Amino acid sequence: QVQLVESGGGLVQAGGSLRLSCAVSGGSFTDYAMGWFRQAPGEEREFVATISWTGFTTKYADSVKDRFTIFRDNAKNTVYLQMNSLKPEDTAVYYCAAKRRVTSENALAYDYWGQGTQVTVSS
Repeated sequence: QVQLVESGGGLVQAGGSLRLSCAVSGGSFTDYAMGWFRQAPGEEREFVATISWTGFTTKYADSVKDRFTIFRDNAKNTVYLQMNSLKPEDTAVYYCAAKRRVTSENALAYDYWGQGTQVTVSS
């Protein structure tokens, strides 16, 4: 059973930075492309970023491009989301997810999900 555990969320002022981590266990980490999604209250879950198993291919939502960076350490079975220049509209629960083979921006394509970590950006 593949398990994903996110950490690193918290409260930060606008313009600040946070780094989220997602530790993966119970499977072969390099079998999976990884994604980050977020969900604000009353909103649908939305795509944030995705990364291939090699780390060579990444994709971002337009709303976070040039501010967020997704990367992975396959030796540590961990994927990260570095978030800079945070805005109040980035406030949401952030989820990491895993899927086999290629990257995807579609949440329905992912097989495994973490429990989420809250990110709150104050103005």
